[in-house]
Amino acid sequence: MSQQLTLTPTQIVGELDRYIVGQEKAKRAVAIALRNRWRRQNLPPELRDEVAPKNIIMIGPTGVGKTEVARRLAKLAQAPFLKVEASKYTEVGYVGRDVESMVRDLTELSVNMVKAEMMTRVRERAEQLAEDRLLDLLLPKRTHEAFSSGSLEEVTPDASRETTKDKLRAQLRAGRLDDRIVELETQQQALPMIEVLSGQGMEEMGIHLKDMLSNLMPTRTKQRRVRIAEARRLLLQEEAQKLVDMEEVVAQAIRRAENSGIVFLDELDKIAGREGGHGPDVSREGVQRDLLPIVEGSAVTTKYGIVHTDHVLFIAAGAFHIAKPSDLIPELQGRFPIRVELDPLTREDFVRILTEPQNALLKQYTELLRTEQVTLRFAPDAVEAIAEIAMRVNASTENIGARRLYTIMERLLEEISFNAPEMPGKELTIDAGYVWGRLSDITRDQDLSRYIL
Repeated sequence: MSQQLTLTPTQIVGELDRYIVGQEKAKRAVAIALRNRWRRQNLPPELRDEVAPKNIIMIGPTGVGKTEVARRLAKLAQAPFLKVEASKYTEVGYVGRDVESMVRDLTELSVNMVKAEMMTRVRERAEQLAEDRLLDLLLPKRTHEAFSSGSLEEVTPDASRETTKDKLRAQLRAGRLDDRIVELETQQQALPMIEVLSGQGMEEMGIHLKDMLSNLMPTRTKQRRVRIAEARRLLLQEEAQKLVDMEEVVAQAIRRAENSGIVFLDELDKIAGREGGHGPDVSREGVQRDLLPIVEGSAVTTKYGIVHTDHVLFIAAGAFHIAKPSDLIPELQGRFPIRVELDPLTREDFVRILTEPQNALLKQYTELLRTEQVTLRFAPDAVEAIAEIAMRVNASTENIGARRLYTIMERLLEEISFNAPEMPGKELTIDAGYVWGRLSDITRDQDLSRYIL
């Protein structure tokens, strides 16, 4: 069990507070869900399998932090995390994706995550092996043939070869050989037709046709002329892959997907509806019925083996302006026992979003321009003005929550960002006057603000 999973709910909320403003109810709900996973792991085996995750529905308009809460939670838990839109699925995959594909995607993410961790562990050994192979490319081994008393014997290279090798090793580590060209033999599988099929939405035909056929296709080698720096990267990757036990990777990845995986099911309200007996309502209810066994817990066949979804945590989200959670089929409602309503953002929330989080927007723009040696400062009244404009535009057009701040900031700093390379050493202070000067005309014209902000 990782250190992150042993955090208490209070500590989890504290970590989420570093990135997300407000939404205390949602943070508390996901913190309890994450802690319950740790509690379940500490139960006796006979009871552990009986404890199902308490899935969550987050209700609130776009841009208030639903996705961010789930994404940060998964990062905190070091768990495989998949975000999907419910509206992209159609009944039994007809003219769309089937719902089981989300489990296959989650498993793929889990495999990549575990593989990356294992490759990090063997990196030091892989670097040594890659370096030895590079030195062999730079200084090929030779066997000299000589005749002595009429017989053929091998004369081993003299000690000067080892001396030269040591010198090359020192130069290699110092980076002085990075631009030298070497000829490298790489392996690749020829799967042009399968690649074309995959690119045309055929990936769901059977269970990964591409992977099944890849074992039948011959592997061919190709000679490439590359720089030492690129050769080192390719050889490091190749050696690390050899050192990693893929069977162990897959076994760990399946366990992690089954016990720690988080699926964020967005736009659930788009498939809500069970009253109609024809038209799109049929498909919406069909998707719900297809989702039901996945959320309840079922065995899904993936290219890595069977994956059970009994303990995958599902966090659903939707605005639910028109539809309501009660419009979902009763069986699916029962599988999402926790309902959390997220609060609409206020002007004060916008001010906090701009300044408080570890990844606050103003910090991002300040650091981006610092790379051009331009020092940017925001006066307190400028922050208030930006928040006020965001509130007004959201009220008069479509309310997209905190995402409005990105549009406004881009428009506000457009001229400075464009001219920054020609202004090294400049110090600029953005005040309320500058903000209103850049944006007031747009905010006054509703039609213009719809297009620009």
